[in-house]
Amino acid sequence: MRQGPLKPVPQLLSILLLAGVSLAAWAAWLGWDQHRDVQPDGTTTGPYEAWQVIGLVLTLLAPVYWAASRRYIAGAVLGTTAGLTVAAYYDWSDDSSGLFMVGVGMVMMGSLVATAVVSSVIASAKRNG
Repeated sequence: MRQGPLKPVPQLLSILLLAGVSLAAWAAWLGWDQHRDVQPDGTTTGPYEAWQVIGLVLTLLAPVYWAASRRYIAGAVLGTTAGLTVAAYYDWSDDSSGLFMVGVGMVMMGSLVATAVVSSVIASAKRNG
């Protein structure tokens, strides 16, 4: 069966759409909280609380489900990963220690693996169900 020349266009559009949604979700959930909390013993935590990260993940499940259920696996995985990686880089690039790239790499690898697994499960469930 021959594919038409416009077949890659929906995949590309889904990648761009999910990258934009991921950037916006990062800004909405994590982008506004930039200060660290100092505990009474002098240790610092933050800048993000657990509920913010959980909210980000739950928010991104909807667009990943949308893309994966329509067989736009590349859009679900690459778009989400690219959006979160760019957002993390932009958000953390003012770190004076220079270790922000380690965190950005962890965000990239974690989101790549997580969205690949979730997208595979969704696509498989839609195909079998």
